Amino acid sequence: RDSRNPDQARRFQGFALDAGVPFFILGGGSNVLADDRGYPGLILHVTADELSARGDVIRVGAGRSFDGLIASSLELGLTGLEFASGIPGTVGGAVVGNAGCYGHEIGEFLVEAVLLTPDGNITTVGPETFGFRYRETDIRETGAVILAGTPRRARGAVHAAGRIRAARLADRRVTHPVDLPCAGSGFRTRPPAAPGGRRQAAGHLLEQAGAKVMHVGDARVFDRHANIIVNAGKATSDDVRTLADRMRRAVKDMFGVELVEEVRYLDPDEAPPT
Repeated sequence: RDSRNPDQARRFQGFALDAGVPFFILGGGSNVLADDRGYPGLILHVTADELSARGDVIRVGAGRSFDGLIASSLELGLTGLEFASGIPGTVGGAVVGNAGCYGHEIGEFLVEAVLLTPDGNITTVGPETFGFRYRETDIRETGAVILAGTPRRARGAVHAAGRIRAARLADRRVTHPVDLPCAGSGFRTRPPAAPGGRRQAAGHLLEQAGAKVMHVGDARVFDRHANIIVNAGKATSDDVRTLADRMRRAVKDMFGVELVEEVRYLDPDEAPPT
């Protein structure tokens, strides 16, 4: 069910809880792998994408494209998030997963957010409610729904910010697939350090472990980024999961490092808690 406003989301939540049916909250679908067998519950797709600005404050619907928020902010003369240009997904998904890159995360910028809580209340909360940490928040598994957010922005050098945005977009076009389906980075970029060694990026470890030549069926490691699995034709969810496990084991065997998956798998045999 698509949700474009708080009342629709609250009715959906109430129906699912009354019926005892598990539900999953979907933003833009990035970093999510659905099983080919389907999902034994309901999907709430948050599509609310309104944007309003008053002075230096922007309020944005959780269903708006995260990259679209960055572009709109620059058009309004507001800067700060341009480092994240090109990150796929929605504002709500970015907040729930504390998305980030280049040493920054969205949790640094959130002023407040509007939540639909598991008990059916709509409330405005501050960033402390989320417990932001690397690619995680406390909100993810609670069943709460992010409806809108207010990121901290600033009046700044828009032309300089625009150049940063252009550079980030150009970099993504080179290092990320633009014409093949994928679920984003397979593993968290910042894994634990190797025993007795220093921490290295997941992509670097995977490349050294030979991941770039790995494939299972049509699930293949992207040839320009060892931490991305692409569907080169008719890959199944099992193909993708088998390949991810092979990549993880290769790094474990070579470096003693246990990579942590970033892609969320919708397991038909184990529905997420509501």
